[in-house]
Amino acid sequence: MENTKPVLLVEDDCVNAMAVIRVFKNLKIPKHVVHLENGEKALKYLIDNTIEKPDLILLDLNMPRMNGVEFLRIIKGDTVLKNIPVVIFTTSDDQHDIDECFDLNVAGYIIKPFDPELFHEMIKTVATYWSCCELPRRQDKRNWYNILTCMR
Repeated sequence: MENTKPVLLVEDDCVNAMAVIRVFKNLKIPKHVVHLENGEKALKYLIDNTIEKPDLILLDLNMPRMNGVEFLRIIKGDTVLKNIPVVIFTTSDDQHDIDECFDLNVAGYIIKPFDPELFHEMIKTVATYWSCCELPRRQDKRNWYNILTCMR
């Protein structure tokens, strides 16, 4: 079954964000990309009960305010948000970052290429793969206290 929920792109670089959004539009995958510039904004988005939760989070690590690893720790500690697959899409090739992200159960870790064509192909591969994946639809109760405490 084709997924129709949004993709959450947490990325502070506007050029990279526009490129990702363009790939999704060009593929005509029937979902939209929600772009937020840092982990703090993304967390506020995710805890808003009036919005549809994403099927996938594409996450940069190096961002202002709340970086990707901080954001990842919080959502992977939540009973509902932990089920949203997260693919890291970053310039960091640091082995510590890679190990830490996989310890937090990311679905993938992709190092952003500098070549625009390769960048496009990597996003296309991720978008195509996730557009045909079956994902869990659990309705667990959240521990809002933990999430809100981490945001302070």
